[in-house]
Amino acid sequence: MARETLPKLAWICSGLLLGVLQPSPAQASLPADASVPGGVALIPLGPVAPDAGRPRAWLGERQVLIAAEKGRWVAVVGLALDIAPGTHRLRVQMTSETSGQAAGRAVDNTRLLPFEVHAKDYPEQRITLKDSSKVQLSASDLARVEGELATLQRLKQHWRDTEDTDTDFILPAQGRQTGRFGVRRFFNGEPRSPHAGFDIAVARGVAVKANARGQVLAVDDYFFNGKTVLVDHGNGLISMYCHLDRSTVEAGEVVAKGQRIGFSGMSGRATGPHLHWSVILNGALVNPELFVARSGQAR
Repeated sequence: MARETLPKLAWICSGLLLGVLQPSPAQASLPADASVPGGVALIPLGPVAPDAGRPRAWLGERQVLIAAEKGRWVAVVGLALDIAPGTHRLRVQMTSETSGQAAGRAVDNTRLLPFEVHAKDYPEQRITLKDSSKVQLSASDLARVEGELATLQRLKQHWRDTEDTDTDFILPAQGRQTGRFGVRRFFNGEPRSPHAGFDIAVARGVAVKANARGQVLAVDDYFFNGKTVLVDHGNGLISMYCHLDRSTVEAGEVVAKGQRIGFSGMSGRATGPHLHWSVILNGALVNPELFVARSGQAR
């Protein structure tokens, strides 16, 4: 049973103003479009109109982030690594409210919008750990990890409505960028779940910064991820910073982009000091590089 469970554990990682009185929504700098497993699909929904509110959309049961870019609404959809390639459908609800429509009542228009997810092959990585207890877990460690997994799954599903979400990320630390997202990993020859984050090799004690403004969702110490901070950026977008030496923030604290949230280390399951950085979008772990690709930070 332990062997069946372990592969699943490895990621542990107000009122609307009408007409010309309605303020324009903040214009977002969106992540790169990559409609593949582990990627982000940017799906245009239509122009931003003065007599219409922000649309809403869902992929399955998960609500997705809606942003305004260049005068149009765009659904910013996180695609899990295990999503099947092919045609998927986004459920979109466009809401308009004008005095000349239905006597001033809101009119809801819901439709299914198809989009394609393309196949992507990720490379393999083989890692040797001297501490075999981080690969072959004892019964007590396995019970701990299963409890932590349940907690992290709940945190992944967190949703906080905000007027706008900062998707223009900065790198949380400066260093050599090593472990890439999506790599299929083998620890001591045994297959584990794909690498659902992005690694930056840094010495112990390097400042780790929030990649965008947000609110600290959780600060904890996990078996695999070590000392970890999660920051909620609103509307289903969350960043996670793992293997810290220590954190400098508390749950509920509001942080600015570039604010220090901790120091790098090698807590948890790590072969050396580094920062493991993950991004969660509508419950899916997605490639963090997509959020810095347009600025040229990722390389």
